[in-house]
Amino acid sequence: MKLLRRTILAFAALFAVSAHAAPAVGQAAPEFTLKDASGKTVKLSDYRGKHVVLEWTNPGCPYVRKHYDSGNMPATQKEATGKGVVWLSINSTEKSASDYLEPAKLVAWQNERKAQPSAVLMDEEGTAGKTYGARTTPHMYIVDPKGQLIYAGGIDSIASSDPDDIKKAVNYVRQGLGEALAGKPVSAAATRPYGCSIKYKS
Repeated sequence: MKLLRRTILAFAALFAVSAHAAPAVGQAAPEFTLKDASGKTVKLSDYRGKHVVLEWTNPGCPYVRKHYDSGNMPATQKEATGKGVVWLSINSTEKSASDYLEPAKLVAWQNERKAQPSAVLMDEEGTAGKTYGARTTPHMYIVDPKGQLIYAGGIDSIASSDPDDIKKAVNYVRQGLGEALAGKPVSAAATRPYGCSIKYKS
């Protein structure tokens, strides 16, 4: 029983550390340095002074395809970047995963769907994703101009892979950006992300 208790306590401690490591809304958004699809080094701090959306993505996921094939994600990106928001699309899928896309193919896939992120970032080691506690594709975050995390969660309010649900759902990213750009607090600042589990490098 003592061994079992120690094991349970060890797992509880590990979970607590993992949970604590992920930033909460209201905290500073962790810095990261990644390569974009063309090999250029990009840091989150490069965009200090602007609102930044972080979108974890993987085209192999049906939930991601729902939002891209329907045009919902590209439209949200276009609307955001048109207002001066920086949109970083991040792929933390490990290279050995069956649905990993190399940078050029990932960009081509997005371009076919008229996606308009500011940059596509590769995180095959999973460093940035794990730092943020990103769990699903998509998993969305908004960072304010001071570098504070002001939103973390799902793209919208209906957790399904059915494109027909998009028009009935609240787009939390669009809503949160609208509030933030108007100088208001984000009303739904932390929501439940949904999608496919990120295939992190172990």
